[in-house]
Amino acid sequence: MSTAVAEFTGFGMNTVLKHSIYGKNAQAASAAVQGELARLENKLSRFVAGSEISRINRAAGKTLVQVSSEIYQVLLDAIRFCEVSQGLFDISIAPLVDLWNYQHAHHAPQQKKIKQALALIGYRDLVLKPDESTAGLRYAGQCIDLGGVGKGVAGDCCIGILRDYDIHAAYIDIGASVSVLGSKPNGSPWRGGIRHPRQEGQLLGVVDAVDKAVVTSGDYERYFVDKKGKRWHHILNPTTGYPAEAGLISVTVVADTAIKADALSTAIFVAGEERGLEYLSHFPGSDAVLMDDLQRVFVTQGLQASYKNAEGVMAHII
Repeated sequence: MSTAVAEFTGFGMNTVLKHSIYGKNAQAASAAVQGELARLENKLSRFVAGSEISRINRAAGKTLVQVSSEIYQVLLDAIRFCEVSQGLFDISIAPLVDLWNYQHAHHAPQQKKIKQALALIGYRDLVLKPDESTAGLRYAGQCIDLGGVGKGVAGDCCIGILRDYDIHAAYIDIGASVSVLGSKPNGSPWRGGIRHPRQEGQLLGVVDAVDKAVVTSGDYERYFVDKKGKRWHHILNPTTGYPAEAGLISVTVVADTAIKADALSTAIFVAGEERGLEYLSHFPGSDAVLMDDLQRVFVTQGLQASYKNAEGVMAHII
């Protein structure tokens, strides 16, 4: 007998949303997942006026804001990645993101303006008071942006909902932040392709995954080219104010939760291979596929059995 399936493609959280859910409750689970994604966007997005994050940002430099236990935990989790990366991943990066405005930019911002934006960045200025479940930013003009963890948070919440609906096989894709539940209905692992950052339409390789999240950060999707022909990508280093240049052009992280994979892929991209792998060691069971700016591919040992190179690509196990 064939397994019931619910498939969905739509738009939300400022990206393309896709999922395939298998099981007798697939349709109901699909509707619940769609509802959950809309709910989370309304809580997490700094661009939604009534979101809890927007309320924190509007109160920056003035007062602490009461937040739900859910958002308090998200902020706590995000701060851990800021701490592990020593600020190379920083959820207070919004002033810098807004300054670069890569979607409409044609040139890099003036150095003076970058310096002004950098003065507003510092995750340590996020004040969290657990007894009161309040959060706030110390200085006016500071702003939280959960773009580096939001899709991961959403992926993990969706997997939780699917378990509640007794679903054992599902694939959730939130703008290339992929979470898989169980194996495919036929018992084989889910297989995800890693895009080659310099060869259009080609893959670096594929990763087999069961109950994992797979997230890629790269310099090839969102960028602009200035009049001198210089390419500026969107992954910013919050300590320099400029797009990260640490020798990597693609980072894929495979982890047991999507928030880990989401945050670590960005942190490693900004930090570079050596420091990035040290970050990875703080999260046992997390692995990575890296491509550097010489187009060499490196794969951590935990993926030896589940990663396969694309034709013509050679990977080094590290």
